[in-house]
Amino acid sequence: MNNKIKLAVAGAVFSAASVANAGIIIPAGDWTIDINGNVNAFAIFDNKEDLKAGTTVTGGLANYEDASSEDNSYAINTGLLPAWLGFTGTTRQNDLDVSFTISFQPNVSDNQSSGMGDTLTPLNRQAFVTFGDKSWGTVKLGKDLGIFAGDAILNDMTLLGVGLGGGRSGGVTTLGGIGSGYVYPAWRGQISYTTPNMNGFQATIGITNPDQGQAGNGGYHQDRFGIEGKVSYSWTGDVAGKVWASGASYDRTGAAATTSAGAAVTYIQDDFTTTAFDIGASITAGNLGVVGYYYDTDGAGTTLNLLGGDGVYGVANGTTVKKRDGDGGYVQVTYVIPTGTKLGVAYGVNKLDKASTETAGDMVDKNERWTVGAYHPLTKSLNLVAEYNRAEAEAQNGNDADSDSISLGAILFF
Repeated sequence: MNNKIKLAVAGAVFSAASVANAGIIIPAGDWTIDINGNVNAFAIFDNKEDLKAGTTVTGGLANYEDASSEDNSYAINTGLLPAWLGFTGTTRQNDLDVSFTISFQPNVSDNQSSGMGDTLTPLNRQAFVTFGDKSWGTVKLGKDLGIFAGDAILNDMTLLGVGLGGGRSGGVTTLGGIGSGYVYPAWRGQISYTTPNMNGFQATIGITNPDQGQAGNGGYHQDRFGIEGKVSYSWTGDVAGKVWASGASYDRTGAAATTSAGAAVTYIQDDFTTTAFDIGASITAGNLGVVGYYYDTDGAGTTLNLLGGDGVYGVANGTTVKKRDGDGGYVQVTYVIPTGTKLGVAYGVNKLDKASTETAGDMVDKNERWTVGAYHPLTKSLNLVAEYNRAEAEAQNGNDADSDSISLGAILFF
């Protein structure tokens, strides 16, 4: 059960009563194979409030009217979690605990009128090996959830549901609280070391694959490995919980580029180091659960880590653009009622400041989210889910947009 999304959901996010605690276990000689995963789907109804004519909020997470000026939209889609099929093998060899995990994530949405044009590429989010011993710790090599901000998404109640980003047919997943409570940790190639559990205390340090200027990253690339780390302390008892802090650093090298921000200009991208820090706590007392989380970034953007962290709006021709600062967080309260249903309410916000070299434009200033959810365990494996989400987006120049969504569906873990 090491390092799988189901374990993260069952152990770090929701109580054992909400989801199954074991996959399909198959003994195979010296190995134990665990086949695990989930399938989920939601009907999502979204209503968008009108923006003023000709205005936008670039990077805003509130949905806008479509090309037909239609206020309402509908989708059948996965939620924040994609459908998931994972395989984990574990064994003990030469006084080492050795394991591998491989997973892939198909989708449930097809946006073609014929129903035969499924062009969404399945995701492949995990492929890694681990080795170690409880006496000295564990080494991981391969692709898995990022270290920085990983606990933020694993403690988000919308991991069983939808959150923001619903109402658009044909998406692979929704956003949950990504961009409205925390920055996406992403799935990163990494080599990391985690200490043994020392009376509740653990630490992880790792290097991550350099970002080489993928589409949408404005030409930036990294000239060294990213560095990410985390420390945490967990305790049990009548009042149980976990506190953690994590951080990240990435050196980024820029280049001359052309953009359109009111008028086409040529600007120079400054070389800079992106830094990020967060701190959070998750506490349970009986049926009550509380999560509090805060992050601060310098050049990391506001929704997807490392995208949108440089200020290019309203810059003069030939300007060397600088990085943007951001911060945000979320507060979440859940309570399990006698029927076993988990009720929850959450508020989250991500804010992004202007860089010193840019003027106010329609780039997002903040994204806010309110979520009210109900998660009912129909069986130990199957949860029925109902959520209401309110999204509010505001641009640096005062443009704003709002949308409301309701989602109804189910998620099955095995």
